[in-house]
Amino acid sequence: MNLKKESIEWIKALLYALVAATIVRLYIFETMLVPTGSMIPTIQIGDRLFVEKITYTVREPEIGEIVVFWSPFVDERASKMLRLFDRFMDLFSPAKFRGHVKYVKRLVGKSGDVLEIKNGKLYVNGKIPETLKNLHYTPEGIFKYEDFYEWLYTASKLRKDKESYRKYIYSLAEKYGRTVAVLVFSLIGEEGLKYGEYFLPGLLNYFDPSMVYYDEETKSYYIPGMIYHTFYEEYYASLDLKRYIERTEDGTIRIKVPEGFYFLMGDNTTESLDCRYFGFVPKDHIIGWPILRIWPFERFGPIQQRY
Repeated sequence: MNLKKESIEWIKALLYALVAATIVRLYIFETMLVPTGSMIPTIQIGDRLFVEKITYTVREPEIGEIVVFWSPFVDERASKMLRLFDRFMDLFSPAKFRGHVKYVKRLVGKSGDVLEIKNGKLYVNGKIPETLKNLHYTPEGIFKYEDFYEWLYTASKLRKDKESYRKYIYSLAEKYGRTVAVLVFSLIGEEGLKYGEYFLPGLLNYFDPSMVYYDEETKSYYIPGMIYHTFYEEYYASLDLKRYIERTEDGTIRIKVPEGFYFLMGDNTTESLDCRYFGFVPKDHIIGWPILRIWPFERFGPIQQRY
C-alpha cells in the first residue's frame, strides 16, 4: 500500500510540475533556437535564447531593442529547420500561431515612425537613432521596390496554380527584371515540381538542391516558402499601403509604420529575411525580450542591455 500511495504522490507531483511548466511557458518564459545568421554578429547561428515575456506586456519595445516575435505568415522553410524540442514546445503556442515560427530582429520603427535608408544608414523621423548608429542597412525589398509586398501577395495567391504562378513570375521579369522575379520566386517557393525539372527556364535553371523537399502525399517535389497571402488579406486588406510607402523625388523610398504595427530588421541586413521582405509586424505578434543566450555554453550570457 505504501508503494501504491508513493506512486500516486509521484504522479501528482509530475502533473503539478507539468501544469506549472506550461503556465511558465505560456506567460513568463520560453526558449527559441536561432537557425539563421540574420543577427550576426550579435546573435550567431545555433544560439538558443531565453525569452522573457512580461516586459512587453507592460511597455512597448524601444527603438534599438532586440525583439522576438511570431512570423506574420507560415514560414515553411524555417519550420524545416526546427529541432524536435522546438517542435514539441510550439505545441503550447496560441492556436493563432500554429505553423508559424519565432523570429528575432531589432526594432527600428514604431507606429507613426517614418523610415529611410541613405548611404547605408537608417533614418527614423529624419535622424539616425543612437542605438542604430553602428549598424549598416541595405535598401532592399520594400526600400527598393515600392510594390514589393503586393508582388508577394499575388505570387502567394497563385502558387497552387503552377501555370498561372509561373506566368506571373515571368511577367515580373519582363517588367522589372530577372532579379525581382527570382527574389519573389525564392521567397514564395513552388509546388508540384518533378524530379529534374527546371525551376524557371531562362531565369533560374538551377536552385540549391538542399532547398527542395519531397511531399509524400502528392508524390511531388516542392520548394518551401511563405504562405503570405492569408496574412496580407487579414492585416493589410483594410490598409491603403500606398499611404505608407512612397518614392521621393530623389528616388529614395520612404516608409511610414501604420498604427498597430512595428518594423524590425536584422543586424546582418545582407542575409536577413525581415520587414523589408514581408511587411509590417502586427503588435499582437510580439513574444518578448531575449534576455539570455543559454547555448552554446562558451557564449553563455546576456543578449542586450536595457535602454
